[in-house]
Amino acid sequence: MKKTNRVTVLNLFQINSPGHLSPAVGDLSYLQTLDINNVRNLSGTIPPTIAKLLKLTFFRISQTNISGPVPEFLTHLKNITYINLSYNNLVGTIPPSLSQLPNLEFLRLDRNKVTGTIPESLSNLAPKLTYLYLGHNQLTGIVPNSFAGWSFDTIDLSRNMLEGDISFLFGKDKTTFEMLLDHNKFNFDFSKLTFGNRLARLDLNHNKIYGSLPTILTKQSWQLFNVSYNSLCGKIPQGGSMQRFDQYSYFHNKCLCGAPLPPCK
Repeated sequence: MKKTNRVTVLNLFQINSPGHLSPAVGDLSYLQTLDINNVRNLSGTIPPTIAKLLKLTFFRISQTNISGPVPEFLTHLKNITYINLSYNNLVGTIPPSLSQLPNLEFLRLDRNKVTGTIPESLSNLAPKLTYLYLGHNQLTGIVPNSFAGWSFDTIDLSRNMLEGDISFLFGKDKTTFEMLLDHNKFNFDFSKLTFGNRLARLDLNHNKIYGSLPTILTKQSWQLFNVSYNSLCGKIPQGGSMQRFDQYSYFHNKCLCGAPLPPCK
């Protein structure tokens, strides 16, 4: 193979020395992968010179002490398919301009200190983007209705302060596999939901969901199912995967009953 002396991949893992990410990284114009993971003493902000890395397809800065806003300048990286900025100290809002990344398939902004609402324009990333992680932040408001036609491999909105009716995220035509929606203020009638065949992981604990559990739940091959700490009522459907889970998946509701909870009266 011919040597070009061009740096196309930069990986930094588990480095203990303190430091900042140098703006000079933007001079590595042939870089396709920039991967910084578990560098706990890396601080400062993400340098704007990264916007010059037009060949970049994979961008991860995760498990660091990086702070500052989620960068607006990422919108210049038109070839990017993967962005992971999880487990940092990022603040501010989600830039609506991220919706201008035509090849983005994977976006993680979870476990930061991001505030504000979820931009409606993010739905422009459908259907290509199927991994969306916004959990463990301080997001408020509603989930945009523009998400209604979108299916995900994983959607994580957990542990925010989101509210409203998100029943439009469900439906028998959806191909979503995993929905992590716990610890919010979502409020809707669970009994009216339908589910796509592929949905196997659903966490809705600690919300304001009401209604009953429909019997169609028994047709799903659940790997994760948790509706505890809501306002659900009625008998837990028997059969399928429903009794695979213990009482902790169902307790602290208004009046749910039946195995694995106490019998209905």
